[in-house]
This record gives sequence, structure tokens and C-alpha cells, in this order.
Amino acid sequence: MASLLAGVKAALVVLAPVLLAGVALYSPEGFSPAPMPPEYSYDAPVSAPRHEPRALAASERVGEGRLPAPEDLAYDAGGGWLYTGCADGWVRRVSVSSGDVEDWVRTGGRPLGVALTADGGLVVADADIGLLKVSPDKAVELLTDEAEGVKFALTDGVDVAGDGVIYFTDASHKHSLAEFMVDVLEARPHGRLMSFDPSTRRTTVLARDLYFANGVAVSPDQDSLVFCESNAIDDDDAICRRRCSRYHINGDKAGTVDKFIDNLPGFPDNIRYDGEGLYWIAISAGRTLQWDVLTRSPFLRKLVYMVDKFVVAVPHNLKNAGAMSVTLAGEPVSMYSDPGLALTTGWLKVGDYLYYGSLTKPYLSRINLAKSPAEKAQE
Repeated sequence: MASLLAGVKAALVVLAPVLLAGVALYSPEGFSPAPMPPEYSYDAPVSAPRHEPRALAASERVGEGRLPAPEDLAYDAGGGWLYTGCADGWVRRVSVSSGDVEDWVRTGGRPLGVALTADGGLVVADADIGLLKVSPDKAVELLTDEAEGVKFALTDGVDVAGDGVIYFTDASHKHSLAEFMVDVLEARPHGRLMSFDPSTRRTTVLARDLYFANGVAVSPDQDSLVFCESNAIDDDDAICRRRCSRYHINGDKAGTVDKFIDNLPGFPDNIRYDGEGLYWIAISAGRTLQWDVLTRSPFLRKLVYMVDKFVVAVPHNLKNAGAMSVTLAGEPVSMYSDPGLALTTGWLKVGDYLYYGSLTKPYLSRINLAKSPAEKAQE
């Protein structure tokens, strides 16, 4: 046995340079990782003054077994329902008072972002189909699935302004939801922020060349919106940002984009305003040394892609997911995270509870903020 192991090790020593050279020379079809600037920052990410690092211990499950991979959340205060899109194509709603789950409507695709409309309907960003409107009587209508002649491949986040205009993202016009990790590894700007005006049926691209454009939240004054990029590069500062930016809808800066918050402690997903002065930014996975190294090296990202595609699934070391609350000016307030959390998506405050979804669990979770040490620290 010892001689066999020695032989295997010797063979690997000989073959490894050949295999690595092959990877360097091979160009996989449809995958071309972008180089990152050498000035990539390893600086400490922004932190919040209040932090609950064991969010799982404080969480309770809601609708267990009935909600496969619930992604985004929208709350109907009048009816007491939480709406969420699930991996099996159903938009389901959950009673906040009882926890009962109801099959509400099936879109035929994969519903991600959800937002209520003034007429009692629901707008759905369906990753597979496009931007949908579900009427109160559950009729599903396709609003738009392309802009400037380019089809959506991963319709993702959505919010509705007071005037009825719908703001949404296409995380990638190249890769589908099933290939979202490929888009992240490729690190190219395939995302767009867009609007759809129901009165004119017009789809407008507001910002392009975004890095996995994700959640959207209209500001309470309706003059701007905040949108997230899960994997962002700033060409001026040469820093991988993991950022949320502000797009100005009205005023002197209308049509422009500026910084809201960057260098987050992980990859931002959805963002929701809680009606009480705070945005809640979902962190789908925390920043790790593995991801810092991969982000910096196109060769290593190509190697991971090829091994994952042709040999064996590669662990992506996703952990320390959670959520960060920030002020309207983008200042961190509190952080909820856990080493055991990964791919949490939408976090939404309803009363004393903070609800959150996941791409991997068959339930929603919630934390009682009235009992949270992180909130009590404020008192």
C-alpha cells in the first residue's frame, strides 16, 4: 500500500504541471473569467455597532416543509400575509399570526423578487420568465422579458414606487439561476437595473454593466432607490466592492448613480425598507479567504469552474450569511449572522420579528427582535 501511494504521489507531481498548463491554455466555451486589479483590497469590511453572531440559535422556523427555498419576502399588513417565491414555481403566502401556509399562485418558472402593488396584486421577478404581474384574482401576466433587444436571463429583485412604476434587476443577461455561481466566478458585468412603467408598457434600462445586480428598494421619499450588486468591481478605486448603490429617480441628480454602502462583510442579495428608517440588506454569504483568493485570480476561478463542470462538485465554502441594517444614509446599525447560515436571501422586519428566507431550506425563519441582545444593547 505504501508503495502504491508513493507511486500515485509521484505521478501527481509529474502530471500536475501538465494539467495546470492545460487549464491555462484551454478556453471553455461560454466562460471567460475577468482579471481583477492587482490593488484588490483585503481591508476589513464595514461593521455594525450591534451584532448578533449566533442568529440560528435565536431563530424559529415557520412553515417547515411547505416552503422549498423561499427567496424574497413581501408583507401585506392589511391581510397579515407574507408572500414568498419558492423553488417549485409557487408563490405562497404565510399567515403571520398562525404560520399557516397557502399555495397562492404558480408562475410556471422560478419566482424570486416579490413586491405588492396598490391594487392588491403582486409583482414577481421570475428568474426563468421575466417580470410578472399577478392580479388579486391570481391571473398571471407577463409584463416584460427583454430590454434594448436583450432578453433577461435571471430576473431577480423588484420593488414598486408610489406612482406605480416598477423597478427591477436582471442579475445576468448571460447566465440563468442554475448557473448563478458561474456568473459569480466569471466576474463580468452582465447585470442591469431597469424600470417598467405600466401606463406606457415601456421597459427602460437605468444602469447597465452591473455585477450580479440583485435586490432593489425604493426610498421612502420616492426620490431614489437602492440596488445591490453581489460581486462588484470599482474601476476607479480598483476594489471589489460587494456594494449597494443609490440610483436617483428625481431631483437635480436624477438618472445618476452614487455610493450607498460598499465593502460589505459578504455578498449582498435582497434589500428591504422596514418603514422605520432602516434598510435591511441580506448577506447571502460572508467574505472568506477562499473567496478573496478566487476573486483575485482568474486562473483559479477557471480551474474551479472546470473541475466543478467536468470532474466533481467543488465546495464553495459559503457560510456566515445574515443581514445588516443600515440607515437611510447608508450607515450600519446592526448585524445578524451565523457561521451555519448560507444563501439566506430576503430579510424583512414585521412588527417585532425579523423574517428571512433561504435558497436551501424548506421554511422561513424568524427572530424575535424584542428578545435580541443586539437590540437590547441599544436600550
